[in-house]
Amino acid sequence: MKKTIRVALADDHSLFRKGLIEILSSFDEVEVLFEAKNGKLFIEQLSKMPAKERPDVCILDINMPVMSGYDTARHIRNYYPKLKVLALSMYGEEDIIIKMINCGANGYILKDTEPEELLNAIKGVHSAGVYHSDLVSNKVLREAKLTEEDDVVFTEKELRFLNYCCSEMTYKEIAEEMGISHRTVDGYRDNLFSKLNLHSRTGLVLYAIKTGVVAVYK
Repeated sequence: MKKTIRVALADDHSLFRKGLIEILSSFDEVEVLFEAKNGKLFIEQLSKMPAKERPDVCILDINMPVMSGYDTARHIRNYYPKLKVLALSMYGEEDIIIKMINCGANGYILKDTEPEELLNAIKGVHSAGVYHSDLVSNKVLREAKLTEEDDVVFTEKELRFLNYCCSEMTYKEIAEEMGISHRTVDGYRDNLFSKLNLHSRTGLVLYAIKTGVVAVYK
């Protein structure tokens, strides 16, 4: 008998939330424990539950009043590290994806995804600890195919730059922080792209998280 995956969700749009619950309830593998209209209420309900009854996967919208998905994911990461977070958003911009990953999201999919992919995402974060949608994969993960080589060598400055890439700083701000020109920053970026066979900043962040090369979560 397959183990049921317990999920809970937070989204401030009532109609979307109710529709999502209906979809989730149609999956034999999924049990919906509770819902909330913002992160604060979500955390309050989560805190009242015994550890063995908590959800396996927390599905979070990003833009919510009172407490955003970013802050909610960060709280879950800090206080309930065993729980998996799946971000469900209408935004596919790279900087938003990076920020949500840095806040602790294990997966990121868009709200226009098909129900089958939603189920795969839930299964993915539950079993493998990571999942990203085909759209995000096409833009980022397919380009950001993580190297399996163990002999990748980084210079001290490349590691410092990679660490800054995992923050919310712009390339211009990174250049100022490192005391170098924007062109030099571009050089570090391009060298890392070449070494790791990557083509985007999000790819660098995912590589850092996957390999633990830098301390992403601060």
